[in-house]
Amino acid sequence: MQFNEINSTEVLGFLAGIFTTIAFLPQVVKTWQSKSAEDVSLVMFILFILGVSLWCLYGWEIHSIPVIIANLITFILSATILALKLFYEKFKKTS
Repeated sequence: MQFNEINSTEVLGFLAGIFTTIAFLPQVVKTWQSKSAEDVSLVMFILFILGVSLWCLYGWEIHSIPVIIANLITFILSATILALKLFYEKFKKTS
């Protein structure tokens, strides 16, 4: 896909990806600022990250740039939340 070939379906995909990806930013900021992720479910985030990884592979297979980009960014944000959760839980146990 070239940028001069973007159609309304691709635009819809990009918009969906932008909104669902941005939805994770407040949680990343809250977790970072509060230095706590007690209310974040470990199992849910592990399963979510696995699902997002599969969406990235799916996007690659169907050559969908919106699916790949949105899920790659969502993967990074959700992996950040998971890493902060694990870090803060370990830090809390050692202090």
